[in-house]
Amino acid sequence: MRLIRLGAEPSAIGADVRAALTACGAGTQALGGVALIGVQPPDCPVPLDAIVVLPKGVLVIVGVDLPDPALKLEAPLGGPWTIDGWPLVAQDGAPNPATEAVAAATAVAQRIQAMRAEPLPVSTVVAVGPFVDQVVQPTVDLNRGVRVLHPKPSTLLSAARELATSTVPCTADHAVKLLAILQTTGTPPDARSLLSEGFSDAVSDLASANTMLIPKAAMGQLISRKRLPGKLTWPYLAVAAVVALILVTWLVVALPGDDKPADATPAPTSAQPTTVVVDGTTFVPKEMKKDQDCQAQAFGDVKAWLIANDCGVLLRATYETTVQGKPATVLVADMDLYDAPSAKSLHAVVVLPGSGGVHGLDGKPLENAAFANGTKGSHVTLAFAVWSGGAGDQTLDPIAKQALRLPTTR
Repeated sequence: MRLIRLGAEPSAIGADVRAALTACGAGTQALGGVALIGVQPPDCPVPLDAIVVLPKGVLVIVGVDLPDPALKLEAPLGGPWTIDGWPLVAQDGAPNPATEAVAAATAVAQRIQAMRAEPLPVSTVVAVGPFVDQVVQPTVDLNRGVRVLHPKPSTLLSAARELATSTVPCTADHAVKLLAILQTTGTPPDARSLLSEGFSDAVSDLASANTMLIPKAAMGQLISRKRLPGKLTWPYLAVAAVVALILVTWLVVALPGDDKPADATPAPTSAQPTTVVVDGTTFVPKEMKKDQDCQAQAFGDVKAWLIANDCGVLLRATYETTVQGKPATVLVADMDLYDAPSAKSLHAVVVLPGSGGVHGLDGKPLENAAFANGTKGSHVTLAFAVWSGGAGDQTLDPIAKQALRLPTTR
């Protein structure tokens, strides 16, 4: 188990959660996986004590601080809790503390689905403290994938083994994508380092795939094709030699010799435009760049989506223009996502406020840039406009919208 601490635990019992996960040790001897401590993914209603990404499932751990230690806690999801026979009254009016925990787990599952990451079962663990000797849950709640427990290495291990039951283990590459969309800061571990935490290697999985279902007829065809070269006879070789001789003779005649220099005049090409005019606004092209690694040039939720999904190519171009007598700089980014459904999925992330974007050609985001976006087919286009040498403002909103129609290649 590898622990990545992103923030403080929001509950007092969260310290016990962290201690129990730490006791699992590195590697897969006890549990494996990666635990994000003190994390709050986007759209999650509350900060979480931990999210544990395991090879066969995801555990969302929410801490609940009880007013006193208890010998027996009765904790149904659909009704009030009782501590040693006394009702537990929530200050916020919720039926019980598990309501908020289940909502948080649902938000995490929805984010994983929205970002199109590897699907894994997402379960809820409600960690209660300061101490509970026995927790009683209805069977129907246990079948829903919710566990209420006092956090100890033994109870967390038992919950993980009962809840993380995916039939298709998560690969190390997919684990990196999951961690990237769940954590809001920092960089997830690389795939190679996650192999020691129980995540599988996609290359090894392919190498060990069962090939016993290959039809025998296909093998026979392969064997017969191998024998074809041995059946070549002298007439075939003679024809090949004649063809080669004709080809050499043609090359000698066609190519210019030393006594007559070849025509070095290049073919005429169309002149590159020095300006582009959109709705009366003149844009002067400056720099253009092409990147195959889209995610490396993005930030925020846009980067998280690109980590979890494929992107063919990123084209970026910068332009300069003048607005009300002041110089402005424009960045246009075009991402090819291979197909229209992928483009629509990314566009749904892009349109959300504060969802990130694409860096400028200097590797930094444009400060307070006016922003516009669009999608067409498999492409998502982003446009940013700022005052040259400074930040942007609402005055540049029309310029950003016009910039969506600017070319990103010459």
